[in-house]
Amino acid sequence: MVAPTGATRLAAVIGSPVRHSLSPALHNAAFAAVDLDWVYVALEVPSGQVPAALDGARALGIAGLSVTMPHKEAAAAACDRLTDAAAVLGAVNCIVTEGDRLVGHNTDGAGFVAALAADGIEIEGRRCVVLGAGGAARAVALALATEGADEVGVVNRTESRAREVVDLLGARGRVVEASAVGSVVGAADLVVNGTPIGMGRPGPGEMPIDPALLRGGQVVVDLVYEPRETPFLDAARQCGAVAINGIPLLVHQAAIAFHLWTGVDAPVEIMTAAATRMP
Repeated sequence: MVAPTGATRLAAVIGSPVRHSLSPALHNAAFAAVDLDWVYVALEVPSGQVPAALDGARALGIAGLSVTMPHKEAAAAACDRLTDAAAVLGAVNCIVTEGDRLVGHNTDGAGFVAALAADGIEIEGRRCVVLGAGGAARAVALALATEGADEVGVVNRTESRAREVVDLLGARGRVVEASAVGSVVGAADLVVNGTPIGMGRPGPGEMPIDPALLRGGQVVVDLVYEPRETPFLDAARQCGAVAINGIPLLVHQAAIAFHLWTGVDAPVEIMTAAATRMP
């Protein structure tokens, strides 16, 4: 990477915690690969400080921001304008600077679809279950419904939050009540953990659902990518399911953000290599 100068453009990810983020490694590798004079850093932003952080980004002329947990909803409220997808979801994971205005995008859904497609996994006609109702879970659930999933069940400890997600999905959506979790998960073709459960916990630990509900032949995706092998993914592999961690989604949503910021097609293979090289 070329040393930064006064002309170097800055992009960043905001979140809390954010020190574990792989985004700086994959974006900086991408900038270097296509010879762009950009630098990407991680910025810790405490809860409640997102409006102030975005005001700072606007004042400093930061060219692009990624937004990660737990700030996606707060970022949506603080942007000057939202794309249709971000407005529908009420969540932003990518911010593009247009003059002195900050435009909020949501690339999680499109990134998830691209990640599955890269692994040859089709969505159309599949029975799907999404665990969680936060920003990433909402984006994934909406993408699954839009791409033709037969059913998208949403499991959440707070049923009203699950209902908010299902209301976005039309006839394909279903709130999965606690009494039905076992049967719905067991019948699903694709199970997605969209909760933070398992993050930063290598080895045995808490699970988003009882792993005994999983079965061979399913595709199980954990949006958590740190650690790479969560207890939930390990349990899925042990029962014969195809297990995919959060790295592919991270890379593909980042590739879309890269293009939005720079106008240049992202070098996806290089970004993937950078993300998977990191410990």
